[in-house]
Amino acid sequence: QSLASAPANCTLDTSYRYTFYQVTYSIIFIFGLGSNTLALQRFWASSKTLNSTAVYMVNLSVADLFFVVSLPLRIYYHHHSSQNWMPGGTFCQLTFTLKYISLYGGIFFLVCIGVDRYFAVVYPFNKRWRSVRTARGTSAGIWCLVLALSISLPFLHTAAALLHQPCLLDPSSSRNRLFIVGILLLVEAAFLLPMLLLLFSYCSILHVLRRPHWDHRRPHPRKQRTLTVIYWVVAIFLLCFAPYHFNLFWYTLTKVQLLPNCLLAKASQALHPVVLVLASSNCCLNPLIYYFSSKMFHKDSATSTGS
Repeated sequence: QSLASAPANCTLDTSYRYTFYQVTYSIIFIFGLGSNTLALQRFWASSKTLNSTAVYMVNLSVADLFFVVSLPLRIYYHHHSSQNWMPGGTFCQLTFTLKYISLYGGIFFLVCIGVDRYFAVVYPFNKRWRSVRTARGTSAGIWCLVLALSISLPFLHTAAALLHQPCLLDPSSSRNRLFIVGILLLVEAAFLLPMLLLLFSYCSILHVLRRPHWDHRRPHPRKQRTLTVIYWVVAIFLLCFAPYHFNLFWYTLTKVQLLPNCLLAKASQALHPVVLVLASSNCCLNPLIYYFSSKMFHKDSATSTGS
């Protein structure tokens, strides 16, 4: 993974990544499969009492399971890539399409949970935005959106195949630069816009909860559960996705040689496997939102207060 036209001293040996990916993805697969399956079982057992937050949480767990299912394919891919194996078109498309559908589905559903908490706290008596029907419709729209965004991946493979390149386009080729940068901007927007929306929701919730009269309107345990959910959502979102997308931006620009900086190229290449695995670990961390605030995902007599 060196820059094609960069000086020789910009070359960085990242051959370790094949073993690194196989080991870390195996661990993530075990924990991700177990935690998300258990979460879905609990949701299924109490499906009649689930509220809008739980609908988003169920869809988040489904997205995580899609991601977990893609991991054995990626382990197989990296195992054979270390032996200069060229993946077939169908295998390549399936592996990376599953990855990005589930990755960005997870991002969008995390934001939905944060926005749902925003309406619960800032507009507690407006039930229309927090109905189960609205949550289901929003979830369906998100699945359609991530499927549409993932349509670009088969095009990447098709273009690569025409140029006799393995799996995806070679970013060091000048013929591919414009297309790859366009995809990069789309990917970054799919992260930055949800992040801004989530941070806005987070700040608005904190502003309302700090008002002196808020505790008189709602019991303290409910306030604490609201804070727990939003803290977990923001922490998981920023921890898993911010490093990956920040590094991806510089990694891609140096690979396509739009930013010919040797030090930055080396740093982004070295960090890429680490931040990619960190983003992948999101499927293990998301169930913690449910485990630490499970009471918030069920309808009760307090629903009228916008819980």
